[in-house]
Parts: sequence; structure tokens; C-alpha cells
Amino acid sequence: MMLPYKTSSLCPECLEIIDAEVYEKDGKVMMKKACKHHGEFEEVYWGDAEMFKRAAKYTVDGHKFENPITKNSKCPFSCGVCNEHKSHVALLNIVVTNRCDLACWYCFFYAKRAGYVYEPSIEQIRQMVRIARKMKPIGCNAVQLTGGEPAIRDDIVEIIKVIKEEDYDHVQLNTNGIRIAYEKDFALKCRRAGLNTVYLSFDGVDEETNPKNHREVPKIIENCRSADLGIVLVPTIIKTVNDHQLGEMIRFAANNIDVVRGLNIQPVSLVGRMPKREREKYRITIPECIKAIEEQTDGEIGREDFYPVPSVAPISMFVEALTGRPRYELTTHFACGMASYVFKENGKLIPITRFVDVDGLFEFLKEKAESIRKSRIKTVRALKNIIDLRKFVDTSKAPFNVSKILFEILVKHDYTSLGEFHRRSLFIGLMHFQDLYNYDLERVQRCQIHYATPDGKIIPFCTFNVLPEIYRDKIHEKFGLPIDEWEKRTGKKLKDDIVRVVRRPR
Repeated sequence: MMLPYKTSSLCPECLEIIDAEVYEKDGKVMMKKACKHHGEFEEVYWGDAEMFKRAAKYTVDGHKFENPITKNSKCPFSCGVCNEHKSHVALLNIVVTNRCDLACWYCFFYAKRAGYVYEPSIEQIRQMVRIARKMKPIGCNAVQLTGGEPAIRDDIVEIIKVIKEEDYDHVQLNTNGIRIAYEKDFALKCRRAGLNTVYLSFDGVDEETNPKNHREVPKIIENCRSADLGIVLVPTIIKTVNDHQLGEMIRFAANNIDVVRGLNIQPVSLVGRMPKREREKYRITIPECIKAIEEQTDGEIGREDFYPVPSVAPISMFVEALTGRPRYELTTHFACGMASYVFKENGKLIPITRFVDVDGLFEFLKEKAESIRKSRIKTVRALKNIIDLRKFVDTSKAPFNVSKILFEILVKHDYTSLGEFHRRSLFIGLMHFQDLYNYDLERVQRCQIHYATPDGKIIPFCTFNVLPEIYRDKIHEKFGLPIDEWEKRTGKKLKDDIVRVVRRPR
């Protein structure tokens, strides 16, 4: 994709679909658009043009839906998921409640401020996951339970069991971890029910940057370690607030690598109206986070170690060629996210790129996928002679037999080996969700993180949350209960949920 290029966006004021241009300026990638009613808007799209150009090379189209739920009439106002969507559902978000045990100054989503309680029934949740599982040609196999604070539901363990009953491989809990910290056996109960990962809010390494759960983090880690339940730390990064701690966050994760599987960094999405001066103060994008990581780890992790999400598509192509049927794939827009794997050896952080020729491996898998499609030879014994992955691994630098594990995963589909790989590595990902100032419909159409709703819809993340008056809030109010009615039915009081008020920093 060459700069400049044209795309479609939305006016941040009136939501009208308007043309936008993405172009290079002062070493950054910018988006400029003009609304006939509200004037011109210019916004940083990506903070480094050279990194953008490199990432763009990995663009790939995914499998479109054979059984879309809605028909596109005017993207993004006909989501559900529509016939124009270009990628399958890789992760299904289910909001199980809008209640929370924290009252944060910046959150307008939780029940008290919304004016209603939204909590779908277990049967509604079962139907949501069934619909996503039946999407063709690739059914969803991973669910994230989110909120509000999902652990606040008394029946959250039963919800996990129900999702596993519906043949899902992966279930993760998006949580602040407070219940995990204070209810000793909660992590173990969740693990036994089928929970795979705790997706833990983690905005910094001290109480100033992470007032939500800093005091609880040590106990959360201890209880998850005891339950053999993996954790992914999830910091929302805001420029001038906590971007100076990215290196320390990675060190913290690496020091707990036996239980922490990854760090999923989310540059802040500036949802809502915000003056340009404030946006410039707080806006940070993926490249700026990566540069900060490079600087704060003294170069142990560098910008060249990160690859955009769709770069891994050749792995899916290869497995698909072997099995003869469409496989789970990651084909999001290249600007949505980047990632790397890091290993810890003798106190040092070693990115996978330092001992694996990643580009060479991906190109090899693409070529072999094509040749396998044309060949009848697909047995493991025959393939072992032609799929030699050792030439892409520098064994003198590798911390373990990486080529063997890659062969077990790619050719034999041995997911025990995949689990071993994840246990010995630290995933560092960056995912930048959109807002109305940098909104790109091309990204929406390739989204693979979706929300399920009780009316049978499956809605991309960046329409569900960026257009809350059309999707999230409207749907939740429709299927929710006014607070008075909910309190009368349950005998509970919303105020009794709150364990901490997080006030705006001075």
C-alpha cells in the first residue's frame, strides 16, 4: 500500500461517511478528512511512516463469510456481521455485565452512570456463542468474557462451563482481578471450569499509574500461579501518563514468565469528543510505543522485532493446504496491531527474530502451501523430508529446539507443543483500537475482534465501542433493566458492588 492513498472515514461530529486521505508528513502517517458541515480534521494515524510502509507489505485478504448475518447497506451502520466483511471472527467478546466493583472517573459505561443493568442470561450467552461457532467457512473458537467487571457475576464459573460445552477451545476473562485476589479459590474454580487465560488490567508498575489494582496484582499472580492459570497483562497506554513505564512492564512480565503469558499493549482510543490540543497531548500510536520499548529495554527489544498481525497468515495457508479445509487465520488490517515473542535467558530478553529468520520462514511456508495444494503427498512421513525448518533457525542462539516444536505444530498439529512454546515465551502485542478521529472503514471491514449481542448480531469492536449510541449502549439498554427494577428483583444494591473509587489525577 503506497502513501498517499484514499479511504473512507466518519465525521467525528455528525458521523457522516466522508472521504479521507492517508499520507506522510514529517515522518508520520496522517489522516485528513473534511465534513461539509463541521470542517477539516487532521489526525495522527501511525507515528512512524517507515514502520507503516514495512507493515503494509503483509496485507492479506481473509475468507469472507459464507453465511453473513446482515446485508451491507451503509458500512459501518449495517453491522451484524455483514456480507462485505473480509475476515472471520477470531475472538468473540461477550459483555456479561455492565456492573463493576470499581468506579473510575473516566468510565461512562458502568451501570450506575448508564442508568440500567445489562446482564444477559446464561441461555442468551449460550445462543451467542452458538451463532459465532456456526459461522462459515471458519467458526469462532475463542471467547473473551468482559464487562463491566465479569467476575462480579455470581454465576461466572457456570458461564465458563457453558462456553466450553459449546466446543470452544479458548476462554479468557477480561478482569481487574480483584475477586481473584480476595477469593482464594476463585482462580482454581475458573481453571477447572475451563478458563484458559486471565486478561488482566495492568496500567503500570506503581499505584500512581495503576490505581485500579496495583495493590492486588501480587496476590492475583500468586493465586493464578497456584491454579496453573495463565495471565496476559493488559495496559492501556496514554502519552504523558504511563508510556514511560513500558520497559518496566515488560521486565515485570518477564520476571513472572512462569505464569504471565504475555503483555498486550493497547494505545489509548480517544472515544468521545476531545479538542485537538488534548488529543495531541494524550495520543500515542503503535510505533511510538515500540520506540519507547526499544529505548527502555536498552535495545534488547527493537522495532525490527515486531511484525504486523497478518504477517502470520502463511502459517494458516500452510495448515490449510495440508488439511484441505479453511483454517483459523489472522487477516486483520496491518495497522491494527503488531507483535513479537520474547524469551528470557540468563536475565536477558531475546526476541524470536534473533534466532529465527521470520521472513524467510513465512515465505517458505507460502511456497510450500502452494506446492502441497498441487501434490498428493501430505503424510507426515513424506513431509518430514521436504519440510526442513532447521535452516530458518540459528540453533547456536535458540534457547531450545525451536525447529522441532515448529514442525510438531505446523505439520503434526500437535497443540501440546504449541502450549509448550507459549509457556517458554513471552508474547508482546500491541493493538490500537480506533476512535472517530482516526476511523478507517477499511480497518473495520477486516476486524477480527467482535462482540456478540442477545439479538443474534456479531459486531466488530471498532463499531460496537466507537459508535456506542448506535450499537453498545442502544443494545444494552434494550436488553437491560432500569436500576430500580434490577435492585428490586435481585435484592442487591449497586453501591454495594464498589470496592474502590478511582479519582481523576490532579
